[in-house]
Amino acid sequence: MQQLDATDLRILSALCDRPKASAVALATELGLSRNTVQARLVRLEAGGALLPFEQRVNPAALGFGLVSFVHIHVQQRLLARIVEDLKAIPEIVEAHGVTGSADILARVVASGAEELFRVNGQILAIEGVERADTSLSMAELIPHRTTSLMELRLASGGTAGSRSAGPGTEAAG
Repeated sequence: MQQLDATDLRILSALCDRPKASAVALATELGLSRNTVQARLVRLEAGGALLPFEQRVNPAALGFGLVSFVHIHVQQRLLARIVEDLKAIPEIVEAHGVTGSADILARVVASGAEELFRVNGQILAIEGVERADTSLSMAELIPHRTTSLMELRLASGGTAGSRSAGPGTEAAG
C-alpha cells in the first residue's frame, strides 16, 4: 500500500465532503493545480487507497437489511478451499481471517431470518467447516468511516506512515 502525504489526505478529505466534485473544483478549493489533483487521484486509485465503488452500495437498498457476523471455525489445512467456497455464497459480503477461537469472521446479509438460516446451512455444508456462531447486528452504531483517520493523520503531520503516541508512551518507529 502506498504512503499518503498531506496533499493526498487533503484531496481525500475534500472528496469525502464532496464526493461528486470534479478535479477542477477540488483543485480550486484546495489551492492546487488541476493536473496535481488529477494525477494524485489516478495514483490513489491505482495504488489501492480508494476502495471500489461497489463498497458504497448499501445491501439494505437491495433488500438485504438483516446483517449478521458469523464466526466460522475451520480445519486450517482446508482454509484456501473453504475461502473459495465461501466466495460462492453471495450473501457473504466480507470475510476476514481472525485470531481467537474462530478462524474466519464473515459479514453476512440476508433479507430475513429464514434466508440467514439457509446461508448458515450453506456455510456449515462446506467441507472443513466445523462450526459457525452467528451474531445478529441489532443496529449499526458507528458506520464505516475513515474521515476521522484522515483528520488524525493531518493533525500529526500528514504522513500516513506516522503514528501518534498516547500520553506517556513513545511512538513506535
